Amino acid sequence: MSVTTEAISNDFNKPFVKTLSVYDWVFSILVVIGTVYAWNGYTSLMDVYEVGILFGTGLSMIALGWYWKPSRSLMLAVAALSIYAVTSYEPAVNALKDQGMNGLQAITALASLDDKTNSQFLFKFFLSSTSAVMWMSALYILATLTYFIAMFSRSDFSAKVATRMTWMATAMGLVGLMVRWRESYLINFEYGHIPVSNLYEVFILFAIITALIYLFYEMRYKTKALGGFVLFIISAAVVFLLWYQFNKDAHEIQPLVPALQSYWMKIHVPANFIGYGCFALSAMVAVAYLIRDKASAGGFADRTLPAAELMDDLMYKSIALGFAFFTIATVLGALWAGEAWGGYWSWDPKETWALIVWLNYAAWLHMRLTKGWRGAPMAWWSIVGLFVTLFAFLGVNMFLSGLHSYGEL
Repeated sequence: MSVTTEAISNDFNKPFVKTLSVYDWVFSILVVIGTVYAWNGYTSLMDVYEVGILFGTGLSMIALGWYWKPSRSLMLAVAALSIYAVTSYEPAVNALKDQGMNGLQAITALASLDDKTNSQFLFKFFLSSTSAVMWMSALYILATLTYFIAMFSRSDFSAKVATRMTWMATAMGLVGLMVRWRESYLINFEYGHIPVSNLYEVFILFAIITALIYLFYEMRYKTKALGGFVLFIISAAVVFLLWYQFNKDAHEIQPLVPALQSYWMKIHVPANFIGYGCFALSAMVAVAYLIRDKASAGGFADRTLPAAELMDDLMYKSIALGFAFFTIATVLGALWAGEAWGGYWSWDPKETWALIVWLNYAAWLHMRLTKGWRGAPMAWWSIVGLFVTLFAFLGVNMFLSGLHSYGEL
């Protein structure tokens, strides 16, 4: 035991740089090369703030890769698939443009199941943004089922398969967003924008971010028993996404409204959805907590689900992380509103409900930290908080109008 303790102590006392592997350094060099390439090739299209966002993103990717090792392979895989898709896409689109099609018609033809003449296998079934999102959707739903199969059968193999499916779904979702970004420029250069501008795109973002946060905590807490619960909310988002796509043609790329033509969108929206993802995860963990809390000693839930203390801690850490990012997003949103509409706060329905969400989780954290509240009451509060957040995210767009009406169904 003393040897193990001493080894752990030595690792802890090592300078951080000495803990980095060759893979860490190769990953970092590739990120730097990609960042510099993007800056060198597209700097004429960026203002000083967007250049700052680009380099900040590169540094954040390196930091995330060093801190959370599995994310390195994810980022490299997404980059490789996205680059392959983009470099293959442009010549194919240009060839169809030469035949008289416009950008939208060319992209549609390449990925169409009905166009037997112009469609191409890779775009039709794999690398167009729509195809990649379909793969993401199928894999998240299959992962949800597999996590529950693993839980009920107590199969470690099934649990590992579910985790792999979740990683694959997340990768395909990210590839879909990256390719969609390029598609927007191929359709019309004036249309080009980062794909976080409407409900279709942010539902994809929500699924990806929630899955990534879950995968991080799955590794940190060394349990896969909560996977089915967390992936259930992601699958629900995917079902809505598919309905929205097939019934509203929401996947069609449209030009940005003037209010969204800003660098603020690139940082406000992702920060907001890290908050939403954390709040969703905490609520689904709360469901598992309440099931275990009501279970009899030695019963199935008592034997299968993680310890109540672990789930209580995960709820707290998830809400704390989400609250931090949601606070940042709210401040960024106020600054954006000041630039776009001439005022930092206007009591628009979206702003008002964002404040309600913020106050709800501020109160949750206050009662946890100052009053020591734990257990079932906080779990129920977390679930109620998800419904409050859901209304702020989706309900406001459906039932209320205001300055954010560009996000309506």
